[in-house]
Amino acid sequence: MSDEKIRVGLIGCGRISKRHLEVITALPELQLVAVCDVKSARVEQTAVSTGANLYYNYHKMVQNENLDIAVVLTESGSHARIGINVAPIVKALVVEKPMALMLEDADELIETCDASQTRLFVVKQNRYNPPIVYLRKALEAGRFGKLVMGTVRVRWTRDQAYYDQDLWRGTWREDGGVLANQASHHLDLLQWMMGPAESVMAYAATRLAKIQAEDTAVVAVKFVSGALGVIEATTATRPTDLEGSISILGENGTVVVGGFAANKIETWNFSQRLPSDDAVTKSSVSPSSVYGFGHHAFYRDVVECLKTGKRAMLDGLEGRKSIELINAIYESAATGREVRLHYVPRGVRLGRG
Repeated sequence: MSDEKIRVGLIGCGRISKRHLEVITALPELQLVAVCDVKSARVEQTAVSTGANLYYNYHKMVQNENLDIAVVLTESGSHARIGINVAPIVKALVVEKPMALMLEDADELIETCDASQTRLFVVKQNRYNPPIVYLRKALEAGRFGKLVMGTVRVRWTRDQAYYDQDLWRGTWREDGGVLANQASHHLDLLQWMMGPAESVMAYAATRLAKIQAEDTAVVAVKFVSGALGVIEATTATRPTDLEGSISILGENGTVVVGGFAANKIETWNFSQRLPSDDAVTKSSVSPSSVYGFGHHAFYRDVVECLKTGKRAMLDGLEGRKSIELINAIYESAATGREVRLHYVPRGVRLGRG
């Protein structure tokens, strides 16, 4: 890609769009040229504040604007559909989590992007949090040894007013509950650190919010490695957000990244301490919201991938992994049974001699 500005169009001007707009307008390589939403007041306000061209129909926007990147920030249930429609017309897609609700939709989106040679980036900004980056590096360096257990806790507050902002929130068709929406970031982190899950056993409940889907869930996970995991997620924490954390336990070390947005090192303890560990423990910076600071690093990575052609850390195949895990969890909660995610070869000699 040349040194010209990368032209960006934004589809969806809801709650999360403000965070994306802050980053897009701050990066010199990016140029916001158009915004789109079906709600006139929302998109008109966004267009006035940014100076971008205004559209009520995303088909017209992508046909008229010669976009490099289309950013999809609509309700969760429409992410895949819009992405599939837009992919053949743009060079790259940035899709908010989750990239799809159903696994077959995620697969179709990936296939469509592959066929049109469109780069696909899925927003999982917590992977870029400095403490999470340090945790991943320690894992890749083998400092944990054999993994024992991984745990994520999402104890956030989403009151009824939050769900009442839009008719799609908390519905099965367009959103799902805390697992598919708020905790999807943390489920992504868990499987990124612990490796693929073999099976899950889940319970879910709707305790405080008047929504179709769950506001509270607990999940036991068995990973392919033999390690175990626990997922605790709720939007029924009152009166305010409490934490969004991940804990990794291994034979040679323990790390807990906490705070309310996985931005704070709470425990960093290894059998063999390194001089660099002192800097790691000082890397925590509390963000002003649960969105954290990762969007800046995410978009910088998008820019670098488009300019250099390198593979994205968060492409469609990576985004798909948490969709598979979420769907398995929902099936387990609905049936009361343990659900296996995929076939794991156990006694096959092929390729093993």
